[in-house]
Amino acid sequence: MSRKKYSTKLFYKYYLDWIHLYKENAIRPVTLNKYYLVQRTLKEIAPDLHMNELDRKSYQNLLNIYALTHEKTTTLDFHHHLKASLFDAVDDGIIKMDPTRRAIVKGTATKKKRPKFLNLYELQTLLRSLKLGSELNWDWFILLVAKTGLRFAEALALTPEDFDYEKQCLIINKSWNYKEKTGHFQPTKNPSSNRTVMVDWQIMQQFKQMIENKDQKKPIFFEEEQRIYNSTLNQRLASYCKKAGIPPISIHGLRHTHASLLLYEGVSVASVAKRLGHSNTTTTQETYIHIIQELENKDNDKILHHLSQL
Repeated sequence: MSRKKYSTKLFYKYYLDWIHLYKENAIRPVTLNKYYLVQRTLKEIAPDLHMNELDRKSYQNLLNIYALTHEKTTTLDFHHHLKASLFDAVDDGIIKMDPTRRAIVKGTATKKKRPKFLNLYELQTLLRSLKLGSELNWDWFILLVAKTGLRFAEALALTPEDFDYEKQCLIINKSWNYKEKTGHFQPTKNPSSNRTVMVDWQIMQQFKQMIENKDQKKPIFFEEEQRIYNSTLNQRLASYCKKAGIPPISIHGLRHTHASLLLYEGVSVASVAKRLGHSNTTTTQETYIHIIQELENKDNDKILHHLSQL
């Protein structure tokens, strides 16, 4: 019986071929670029690693090298990108076993990060400082993100026809590619991101008055030929936070704030996941695990109190 020969191809070359085969034209350009970044890094730190040399030890060594200069969360992301390709390599008979099994993810000390979200009092303070006139401006954009939890690109893509006044909701079915020089509409991050988001009656009426004479199919916050920078709006938001004496957060931080406050109010994880456009509740649970654990502790107190009454 002849012994099976496994691939002797260089790992970084296999990974590049895998990206071409499975990822090109299947995911958004910004996501695809992350895979290419991982491939370039792989070539840099393991230029001589062949597929037939991949085992738990060589793979762990690869992760350890990467972890020397990256935080644990970044190393984990690097690991997940590689892991997907190696699963396929095992299935296709290119390598004998899964080298990522029981891999230990390490990393450098985590830097102190800015707060990702505000508490209710801080958010109320921020919103009171906004300059909300009778005409649409970027402060209205900040308010809308705070009240809906929309992604930055989703909020940019809003057009008048996305406002359903009868059902009191926003229809999210596209996003705005602001990262390219010539911005344009593009699909949402994933199929689950196509959704409707309930909004309070007051803000729906306020927007109705401001956008009723605008082109139904064009963005409401800017002209299509205008270049939009995330950093510009983050700076605007940070300046408001500073003046209000609250921790500075980003536009994306408003999305985290929105979700966090809903969870604290007792809204289910499933409902929050659907509102945010997450593909599954696991993403929501992992992102807001600290809040969920805090709520579970409160629930345990309620359970024990109830049991003591029986």
